[in-house]
Amino acid sequence: MNAIEVKNVTKVYPAIKGYKELLLHPFQRKGTTALRGIDLEVRPGQCFCLMGPNGAGKTTLIKILSTLVLPDEGKAFIKGHDLEKETDEVKKHIGFALAEERSFYWRLTGLQNLDFFAALNNIPLSKRRKKIQEVIDLVGLEKAAGRRFNTYSTGMRQMMAIARALLTDPDILFVDEPTRSLDPVAAQNIRTFLRKEMVENHGKTVFWATHDLSEAAEFAHTIAIIAEGQIKAEGSVRSLTGQGSFPLKEVYEKAVKEPAPESKAFGN
Repeated sequence: MNAIEVKNVTKVYPAIKGYKELLLHPFQRKGTTALRGIDLEVRPGQCFCLMGPNGAGKTTLIKILSTLVLPDEGKAFIKGHDLEKETDEVKKHIGFALAEERSFYWRLTGLQNLDFFAALNNIPLSKRRKKIQEVIDLVGLEKAAGRRFNTYSTGMRQMMAIARALLTDPDILFVDEPTRSLDPVAAQNIRTFLRKEMVENHGKTVFWATHDLSEAAEFAHTIAIIAEGQIKAEGSVRSLTGQGSFPLKEVYEKAVKEPAPESKAFGN
């Protein structure tokens, strides 16, 4: 069974109309197509990197797979469970740490934040302290756990977001550009943690959105290149590069330059 399976998923964000357009075309629904018929399969225990430029649809796909947004068309499955029909079951298997995490309480300590989110996830009080300590130790924030969140560096905040995602011990972890805006050392620490600790040591599946070629090349088992809402190429680094015959950068640049089909009015 695949960890993740996506079949013909499409997502269109409706455009905001002006008064004139509302009067002249009240029933026409135009919008921005974020995803166009996405098909993907991710095997368990993989580090799967979704690569693409800004605005390619990476975050939208992660939000759909994390049950935060519904697709307009198509189906998605998490460990065989229908994302729309079995949402509660899907949520038992996933954790997500999205970019620019702003939902932490900045005046609370790291421990207090995790205790709050553990309560939201219905983790029993009898198990909560042990679980929080486990994830704090796992991400290496033992010394900072008692400090206020607003004193944390960007890298520490990213690791805290991952710690929060791990509170429910998910099988699948979604991360959206986790190394963006980090210094080289902090970025490498997070990359190593995701591949070595999460995938290799704990057998989890990591679905990792990035636009960093070297990051994907070094840490991904499988890479999918997305541009204009479509998957343009997919495979291991060796298969994508013809067993190393040409650079990944060349593959990436060629893929993202391929034009997408012409957009149509949504709902027509």
